[in-house]
Order: sequence, then structure tokens, then C-alpha cells
Amino acid sequence: MKKKSVSESAFFSPRFLVGFILCLVGTVLALFGFGLFPGASASAQGPNQNQGSSGVEVGASYHNDVSPPMRDIPGWPAAGLKPQHEANENPKVPYRHKDSADPVIQKTSVSIRNMVAPNVPSPILNFDGIPFPGVACNCAPPDPNGAAGKTQFVQIVNEGYQVFDKATGNSVLGPNSIASVWTGFGGVCETSGSGDPVMLYDHLADRWIISQFAGTSGGPITDECVAVSTTADATGTYNRYGFHLGSNFFDYPKLSVWPDAYYMSMNVFSATGSSYLGPQAFAFDRTKMLAGLPATFISPTGPLGSSIDPFLPADLDGPTLPPSGAPETFVGFPGQASNPNYTTYHFHVDFATPANSTFTTFASPPAAGFTALCPTTRACVPQAGVSSRNNLDGIGDRLMFRAAYRNFGAYESVVSNYSVSAGGVAGARWFELRNVTAGPVTVYQESTYQPDTTWRWMGSAAMDGQGNMAIGFSASSSTINPQVRYAARLATDPLNTLGQGEAHLFDGTGSQSGTGNRWGDYSSMSIDPVDDTTFWYTNEYYSSTSTFNWRTRIASFKLASAAPTPTPTPTPVPTPTPTPTPAPTPTPTPTPTPAPDFSLSVTPSSVTVPRGGGTASYTVTITPTGGFNSPVTLSVSGLPAGATGSFSPNPATGSSALTITVSSSTARGTYPFTVTGTGGSPPLTRTTTATLIKAARK
Repeated sequence: MKKKSVSESAFFSPRFLVGFILCLVGTVLALFGFGLFPGASASAQGPNQNQGSSGVEVGASYHNDVSPPMRDIPGWPAAGLKPQHEANENPKVPYRHKDSADPVIQKTSVSIRNMVAPNVPSPILNFDGIPFPGVACNCAPPDPNGAAGKTQFVQIVNEGYQVFDKATGNSVLGPNSIASVWTGFGGVCETSGSGDPVMLYDHLADRWIISQFAGTSGGPITDECVAVSTTADATGTYNRYGFHLGSNFFDYPKLSVWPDAYYMSMNVFSATGSSYLGPQAFAFDRTKMLAGLPATFISPTGPLGSSIDPFLPADLDGPTLPPSGAPETFVGFPGQASNPNYTTYHFHVDFATPANSTFTTFASPPAAGFTALCPTTRACVPQAGVSSRNNLDGIGDRLMFRAAYRNFGAYESVVSNYSVSAGGVAGARWFELRNVTAGPVTVYQESTYQPDTTWRWMGSAAMDGQGNMAIGFSASSSTINPQVRYAARLATDPLNTLGQGEAHLFDGTGSQSGTGNRWGDYSSMSIDPVDDTTFWYTNEYYSSTSTFNWRTRIASFKLASAAPTPTPTPTPVPTPTPTPTPAPTPTPTPTPTPAPDFSLSVTPSSVTVPRGGGTASYTVTITPTGGFNSPVTLSVSGLPAGATGSFSPNPATGSSALTITVSSSTARGTYPFTVTGTGGSPPLTRTTTATLIKAARK
């Protein structure tokens, strides 16, 4: 966003001086009224406990209708309709945090043990998502995220979406433009969609939610376009809505599912993008949107103020609903200059009587100290093969999507993460809050994951129905191209540790040059609603060092070992009463034949070579299932400089000997690497990981 300059002489105009004083007085009074003035509270960040309906505004959808089936919409050209450019940049949020020692960095002994012998499982499915140039927008970054439904996984990026078969990873629809969802809708949703997309699956109603923001050409982003599917099929029809939020610039929308509404957080700036005005919360009438009826939104009047850090709404996972009547919870980034905390807000919404709605600060559980990640340059993450001017965006000034909520009955849990600086590199700070709706809100656990000299950032966290947790993230350094990885913990692991170690989901083979240093701006870890145990993660990478040539990856994996949690009963949706018809004779459901597939494993899991170099020998085993009998082509990635790997035989059908030759020049250290196998028709790709250790002594 370009910033308008103001002549210095204006400050000496009497008229300007009087106006400035009046505005200042009004601002101070407003801050006191909303409980935002710094002197009002040493710890709370946001509305005071007594704020009521006087701070509520109501807006209505200016248009709503039902779309044609997405499967009938013609595909948009892959080259897109817009010139190559960076996506709308996130204006900077003022950074007030004061750096301090990080007391919760995961213990080195735990990290080393897990790096040498990780227990985290390999992916079940691992396949490419939407690639650049995307659809309709030749832009970067891709903002990849997605969700799993009963039979489909839907990925969304700037500014396209694609539907995949959840069982095979094969494409069912697309990629197509997000704007195509609004074909025939009219207005800015159809003509001026600008990205920052979010894809969610409302597992309570078996519906999909697609959203992106929009604004008039050359103007600020002022609208949010939300579509809710009419069935569980993401390729079908959608109830479409356009909401005008105001005249400010509404940035970085993050949506969530809650029983009484679809909630959204926004970082709000002045129309020119030059001034941060604070975060703002919104609640959309979920019941009306599921039924395709005109819908309203309710919000605290205006953004909360420039001294308030961004927040995220809690997004419901699992079949157990929040306690009856529980408010939606928003969790704030701990960016305070003193007494940093995870400010916890409660949004009670009442669509029948909007004046009864309230948005209040409920709790301020303290956050452990940390050092900010690139607070001044913002782009500080290095990559192999490119200069420092191509460092990647760390986005260390906000929580990363999602704030995943789950009700375990005996307690409630919200998990999320953000990026910090630890040990001279980026680390993933993750945390779990307990009892966020009823209180007392506590930080049950939090830790910074920084096991070595690799930079880890752009994370996303989620928890399965057994309380196991996984965090996906980007990983990069001056010696490796950006990679997609994930780390995990079991519910039985010691608190504050990712006790299962780390796996390589996919190792990029190129770095990003140019493209305005943009990366992310977010990724997505979500939970399969059918078994409540399968994790789905999507993020970006580069296949070759280039500009505007990103790729995305999608993978699934499990941590749970016991029976899955039952699928929730969908929320009833108002529908016309059908004319009774005779019941058909039930047809027996045939037992499906397992599709041909294979898995990879490597033994031993770790080999150490002496300081002077040498060879490390491993055996890669290919285990076929479902009648798979094709040769598998093997490759290895993630090896350190000076190390090379070869397979014999390659391709292979049963097993292959992997020999890694390590030169004396290879730096000593611990190096996880990934073995990738591709075979079959259509081609299947599977991966597994092992570790190479270069000893410190001969």
C-alpha cells in the first residue's frame, strides 16, 4: 500500500492545530470508553468487563443468492486475469513487545534424542496441491489453507481453490478461481476478489465455507465475501453472501466455526493502509446462512484501538460442542510491552436482539518471555542459493491460523502458535490454553520448538480427539531450500515437549528469489471430521530457484493408535418438507477393494559416520498393499553439503540399498533426510525419513 505524504507546513496551520487537539481529545475519551486506554489496566488488552451493547454495530448482507453448481462453472485460465504481482501486503502492526529471555525453549536433550530417532509417523497421503500461476491471480504468496470433509479435501490459495478425493489425493474439481464461486453474483465479490482466502468445513452441518475479501479497484479492502455450501459436496451449489464491513482497510480475515455463528477476526487499518486501528471481531448469522436466508453480522463498533494486538477466533474441532450458551473465545497475540499475555475475549452474540450482544475481556493468562522475530525488517528468514535480499517474511507479529478449540468434557483446550526468535533462528512457539469459556483460563503448556540451527516458522497447530497435537511449519536456512515439515506430541508425552520429534513432509528443491520476500502468509493444520484422528496439513515450497513459481503440498498423517472418536451428528438445517415417496429396497453395499498402494521404511533409523567422512549404509524397504506390483523410483533429499546418496537397485520392487557418501568437508551435526518413492499408474508418491550423523570426533 502506498502511503500518502503530508506537508510539514500543515503542522503550523492554526486550523489544523485546533482540529488536531479536538481529535486528540475525542480519541482519549473513546479509549477510556472502550477500556483501551493504557492506564486503565496493566494486563487486560481490550474492552473492559462492563462494556455492553453501546459498542455493538449490526450490518446486513447487501446481496445473497444460491450459486450454480461449481462442477458446472467453466474453468478459468491458469494464466489468470491479473498481471504478476505480490498479493495485497499485510500492513505492519505496531510492535511494542520488549524482548526477554525465553524460559520455555524445549530441552536440548529431548530435541537431540527426537532428531536422532523420531517417532512421528510418515504421511499417509502426500501430494501436490495448486501450483503457481494459480487461477485468476499471478501473485505471491499463495496463502495456502484447506480442510477435510467426509470424502473430500478442499485447498484454497490466492485466488483459486481445488477439490480432491480424500482417499486418493486425485483432483475432483479445479483448480478454479475463487471469483468463479461468485459467477453472476455481481459487485466486488464477482469482479474484485482480492485473496486472503479461508476454507473451512463446518462438520456440525456437513457444509463448506469459502471466503475471501474484496474492494473496489484502487480502493481499500472493505468487503468480505462468504459462501456456504448447500450440501456436503464441495462441487455443488453455495449460499452466497456479500458483506460491506465499512470504509477502513480490513486485512487478514480469519474465520472460524462455532455453534451459534461463523466468527471472524480482522486487522483494521486506515483506508490508505498507513495507520493500524486495531483488531475487530465479527459474528455472521450461521443459522440464516445455512438456510440461504438474508443474514446479518454483529461486531463491536469499530476496531479496538492501535494499542491492541491482533487476535484469532477459536475454531471448533471434534464432536463435543462447547458448554451450552458458551461465548465464542478470541485469543490475542502476546505483544504487550509489559506483562505479555494471551488476552482472552468473550463474544456473546444475540442475533434476535443485537443490543444484548457483548464483547468483553475475560482473562489475561501470562505468556512466557520471548524475542521477536525480525520486528524491524520483517523479512529475515534465509534460504540456500540466494542472497539475503531475498530473505523470507517471518510474520512474527500475530498468532498463526488456526486457534483450534476442542471440548474434552472434563476440560476445554485451545491450541495455537506464533513465530519467535530463539538461538539466532526462527522457532515455533506453541501453547495450549485450558477452560477458555468458563474459566479460570490457564496456560496449561507452552514451549518454543527450536531443536537446531534451521529456521522454523509459518506454523499451524491442531489437536486430535485423543489430545495428541501436531504442528506443521516451513523450515529453511542458508544451507537448505525451504521445506515443509511437521512435529508432534502424544497426550502422554511430558508437558511442554513435542516428544515425537519431526518429519519431513516435503523438501523443496528451489528457493524463492524476488517476489517481495513474501511467504505464507499462513498455512493450515486441520483434523479429519470422520475419524477425528487424521491430521491434514498444507503449505508452500519451491521446486526450482525462481520468482513467482511457488508450489503447494498437501499431506495427511495420524498420531492416534486407538479407536477413532464417533462422527458428530450434523446440525439440522431448515429445508422444505418433501412429498413422501415409497422407500426403495435397500441395496447391499459392496465391500470396497483396497486400491493398490505401497509404503516405505528405512533401516536403521540413524547411522553415524566419523569426522573424516565415509559411507553410511541403509536399507529401503518397499511394502506393497492392494496388489501393488510396480517398480518404485527412489530419491533422497535433505542431505548436507558434501554428502551424496545412491540406490541399488533403482527402480526397485522389494528393497534397495541406500549408500550415503560423506566427505570430510561436511560439517559435523545431525541431519534428518527424506527418501521419496514414486511408482504405479497413476503415479503414487510416498516418503519416509531417517537420520545421518557426522561425528564430532574421529
